[in-house]
Amino acid sequence: MDAAKPLRVLIAGGGTGGHVIPALAIAREVRDAYGAEVRFVGTARGLETRLVPEAGFPLELIKVGQLKNVSLATRVRTMLDLPLGVMHCIGLLRQFKPDVVVGVGGYASGPAMMAAILLRLPTLAFEPNAVPGLANRLVGKYVSAAAVNLPETTKYFRNAKVTGTPVRPEFFAIQPKAEGGPKRLLVFGASQGARIFNETMPKIIERLLAAVPGLDVVHQTGTRHGASTLAAYNRLDVALDGVEVTMYLDDMAAQFAAADLILCRSGASSVAEVAAAGRAAVLVPFPQAADDHQRKNAEAFVEAGAAAMLVEAELTEERLLAMLTDLLSDDARRSTMGRNARRLAHPDAVREIGDMVAGLAGR
Repeated sequence: MDAAKPLRVLIAGGGTGGHVIPALAIAREVRDAYGAEVRFVGTARGLETRLVPEAGFPLELIKVGQLKNVSLATRVRTMLDLPLGVMHCIGLLRQFKPDVVVGVGGYASGPAMMAAILLRLPTLAFEPNAVPGLANRLVGKYVSAAAVNLPETTKYFRNAKVTGTPVRPEFFAIQPKAEGGPKRLLVFGASQGARIFNETMPKIIERLLAAVPGLDVVHQTGTRHGASTLAAYNRLDVALDGVEVTMYLDDMAAQFAAADLILCRSGASSVAEVAAAGRAAVLVPFPQAADDHQRKNAEAFVEAGAAAMLVEAELTEERLLAMLTDLLSDDARRSTMGRNARRLAHPDAVREIGDMVAGLAGR
């Protein structure tokens, strides 16, 4: 490998923030640390169409559909499109001539990684979830190496290393909350919010405020149900001076720092941020997540004593109210959860993954 030749890296995959955000962190690391030229391959319906260009990286789009949790007709169309997607990616790879192809999971990851394997290019799979999605499972035993978030995931890949999931440095700078004093609950879903939180929180907020005097609540609703959730809060016959309801939260690291307890889904990015911040959390896995990976993410945190889990099918007003009240009223338990969560964090994740990319390229 010519060390003088600029390193070229192609990153394939996306769809959700759990794929795109770590992918962008990897891209910035190999660009800044190794002077790499980076390109992305994604699909037209993923978050990458907005986030990748905003970050200043070129993005190529391919056509590939879903195979999981879809109709038979959609699966057939996807299988018919798959060879075309692989051939498209072979053309892109021959044009760009990357030294390494990184697959981060999601729709475009499978065809691009298959193409790279067929062309015998070095490949690195990144898997943030406890159980890999379909794309990474298909190529797991054929990739050159893999970077995973949890030890139990190594069995799905060749040459796997537990690196953790890249998280912004601001989260690692968050200090433990002092015990005593008023408490703050942070509630958030993904960019679209979480319907179960948006429907349930307004129904329990009066009782929660009464049970935890001085409590502040920040509830991020997402865009899809923001207006209806705010209307549900506004219909209540109680002063909600300590409750902030918003569709967006700009500075999530600052929100985590101010929170004593977090109620959220258990996607890869969310649990990685919970770990980095060292905050106690109630995790409610999204039940339609592919291969039930959010539940497996949450179970890993529960087993480590780092979070509580409430399965959506079992979530009632009374159970959620009781769990939130108990945790907000128990400083010692929250502190223990936060310390255990921090033990699951990987501050050097993005550097280690960048080193793996460079190593596969012989740098």
